[in-house]
Amino acid sequence: MALAGLLISSACKSGYPVASTKNSSAEDSGPREVHTLVVSEIPMEQTISVTGTLVAQDEATVSAKVPGRVRSITVDLGSLVRKGQLIAELEPRDAQLRLQQAEASLAQARARVGLSPDGSDEKVNVEQTGTVAQAQAILDEAQLKRERSARLFQEGVISRAELEATDAALKVAQSRYQDAVEEVRNRQAVVLQRKSEVELARQQLTDMTIRAPFDGVVQQKIANLGEYLGTGAGVVSIVRIDPLRLRAEVPEREAHSVRSGQEVRVSVEGDANLYTGRIARLSPTITAQNRLLIIEAEVRNNGQLRPGSFARADIVTSGRNLTVAVPTKAIVSFAGIEKVLVIEDGKAVEKPITTRRRTTEWTEVISGINVGETIVIDPGNLQSGQPVKVAAE
Repeated sequence: MALAGLLISSACKSGYPVASTKNSSAEDSGPREVHTLVVSEIPMEQTISVTGTLVAQDEATVSAKVPGRVRSITVDLGSLVRKGQLIAELEPRDAQLRLQQAEASLAQARARVGLSPDGSDEKVNVEQTGTVAQAQAILDEAQLKRERSARLFQEGVISRAELEATDAALKVAQSRYQDAVEEVRNRQAVVLQRKSEVELARQQLTDMTIRAPFDGVVQQKIANLGEYLGTGAGVVSIVRIDPLRLRAEVPEREAHSVRSGQEVRVSVEGDANLYTGRIARLSPTITAQNRLLIIEAEVRNNGQLRPGSFARADIVTSGRNLTVAVPTKAIVSFAGIEKVLVIEDGKAVEKPITTRRRTTEWTEVISGINVGETIVIDPGNLQSGQPVKVAAE
């Protein structure tokens, strides 16, 4: 017994400190200073959160309308282009020769119809052309002979056979006159045809220069310098990136509140900017497979957005209504549970909450707290039960 008492006494007098608890350390450090806010109702917009994909407003593969060898390409991948800007040029020599040939054929056709070869007038007086004038003279002579033969026949000077011969000659002259008129009209048609050939050759020469159909960015360079391109061969691919289309899907239960023209706020991964747009198109049907409504919104692009990006969007379906809300930074999330810290009897107390709408600054609270309660703003690692002191504003 004496030995046991000695051992116990020695242990109690050992130099090892007694371990302190966590709660006693927190109390020794004193209350933590926090900033607070009294929960109240604030005006918030009614929104629907959706996800979708940004797609280009227009996308086109710019092709060669006529065959030819690539003489120059003025753009490359990522180049900004404006509508009508020169993109590429084909060798024009063949087209120039075809134009000269067509112009020579037109001059020849104009000369055959009695027009100036290098003139621009197209009005032709058929009666004054050489072919018709000659046929008209023959016809007039045949008519005079027929009239003279008729008088001589009545006087008994010539026989009926001679009179019938003049009748036949008159009919031949009339036929030749008609042929002459039709020939001149045919030559007029040839002039119009040759003129169309000149315009076509001139257009082919113009098509040797390939231009951008709209404002956009070069997505892909297809052809190379010196390459021979056939009709319709692609040169570059261009996309219009301003505005962009947001293609998203709205659940059927919320589709009734979506309308054309409603504001849409869009955000993408890795970009802190918030982009705004308007709903431009709505699908007329709900997809039977997943019960979703497909919408398209037009979103202005400052150059940072890229087609194909995944995007999150809030569709503003109604104006501002009063609702219970807390600052978004006051909410602590752990294991899928959201909570706020309120102050009761000088200590922080956790309260689970249920949220709905959310903005960058405020989050609507459906249940868990009431108007008038005091919550901690930006709690950080503040623990439930820890003493707190409200900081002076």
